[in-house]
Amino acid sequence: MLEIQKKLTNSFYAMLSLPSTAMGFALSIQISALSWILSTKYHLNIEEVGIVWAAGPAAGIIGQVLIGLISDKVWFWGGRRRPFILIGGVVASLMLIALPNIDKIAVFLGYKSLMGVAIVVALTLDLAINISFNPTRSIIADVTPEGTARTKGYTWMQTISGFFGVFAYVVGATLGNYNLIWVGVVIVLLFSVLPTFFIKESKTLTVESTSDNSSVEEAVTKKTNIPELLKLFLAHGFSWIGIQTMFVFIFAYIQNILNIKDDKYIGQIIAISFAILNTIGFILPALVLEPITEKIGRVKTHMLCVATMALGYLLIVLSGNGMFKVFGIEIYHIYIFMAIAGIGWAAVVSLPFAIMTDFVNKKQTGLYMGIFNLSVVIPQLIVSLFIGKWISGVVDKNLIFIISTVSLAISAGLWLLVKDTKSKKLA
Repeated sequence: MLEIQKKLTNSFYAMLSLPSTAMGFALSIQISALSWILSTKYHLNIEEVGIVWAAGPAAGIIGQVLIGLISDKVWFWGGRRRPFILIGGVVASLMLIALPNIDKIAVFLGYKSLMGVAIVVALTLDLAINISFNPTRSIIADVTPEGTARTKGYTWMQTISGFFGVFAYVVGATLGNYNLIWVGVVIVLLFSVLPTFFIKESKTLTVESTSDNSSVEEAVTKKTNIPELLKLFLAHGFSWIGIQTMFVFIFAYIQNILNIKDDKYIGQIIAISFAILNTIGFILPALVLEPITEKIGRVKTHMLCVATMALGYLLIVLSGNGMFKVFGIEIYHIYIFMAIAGIGWAAVVSLPFAIMTDFVNKKQTGLYMGIFNLSVVIPQLIVSLFIGKWISGVVDKNLIFIISTVSLAISAGLWLLVKDTKSKKLA
């Protein structure tokens, strides 16, 4: 074991964050480029784009839980989580290469329809991300003690991952999505493979210490708190209905509300918007949110951030209705309000993991991390299969951000029902 792991230094937290960063980078490319490529290069309509997006989450429902359960029980290639991180990273890199070559793959295989090939590529990419995301998050809980140290692990994860997420959107905005894909291939491969050989996993899941000075045996064998997990899953699920609606259909909002038809310009606006969202998302967790959680607790901090995200989306709705026209072109309002929404994004991609793992028996982290992912993939399916059809049939695409606003507001209210997981030290 490296000395930095024994001492839980900042450099270890940074290295521990790289596998998750790799998958986050792949996800950023998927978010930034998939809808854009499908609608501009392959000319799929809104409903068809939604169907392609639905393929991955549908498989992820089974994949995440299954991989989580398996990774809790097995040991090979020198680790419990390592094998799945390696496999997922390599496959994700290959699917990123395939993304802009769907038409060539279809011709090579002799298929006339691009839809089938697009679904397979999107499905495999999403499965690869899902296969790896669970272990990259579970390994943080495996090698850190409960309490402040674990919160630090997940906030560092989001800081490092978020920084590279912003880098992804900046590359997309300045150099184009195709160059972004090739940069992503390299980063995803390196960050998912190299760090795993320097992070020491233990065959026996134990903890060195806990935040409330309870015994090691008590920390490892505590009973999983199912009622609190169900509350958390429901609250997190509504967050993702709002977030995913924006991710998948923002291109339609830009085309309809902002009346922009140039494909390259649309891609640039999307990339800048997501770069701003993720800039706030990576700056806040370690520097701002972690200190706040020590004062008011994780759940209350998270609830306030989610409510702020709902406010950011509401302001975009009002902008779409022309309320801010007197101040200039609406596109700049999107950028400003995306920054406000970024406060919620910073919390959504960091704090729930720390909150969730404190409700779970450590020996079941992978399983429940997979189940936790259902609160992400089920909303993705709802958005792709049902909300997408609704949005497609409505002329006013401002509905996209109305749905996002309402969903985030409901989520903030539901987080009030979740028990705070502050340690005795912070209580």
